[in-house]
Amino acid sequence: MQIELRVYTGLEKYTGSRHGELIPVDICGTMTIADIMSLYNIPPAEVTSALVNGRHKELNYCLHDGDRVSLFPPVGGG
Repeated sequence: MQIELRVYTGLEKYTGSRHGELIPVDICGTMTIADIMSLYNIPPAEVTSALVNGRHKELNYCLHDGDRVSLFPPVGGG
């Protein structure tokens, strides 16, 4: 099974990807968003929003084949 992962705004340093670049990830069995973050050593404290197929999900959400996962850090503005 495979999912699509995209990371944004500084989280790219963990995946070696560019902003929003598609990262195909092979998954096996039951894996959660948190499990995918662990694969890339992304600290949970650095992710404030996780989307799966465009909908907000908790980090313990179980992923399915073909899911599109997007991870976002806290963002400040001024």
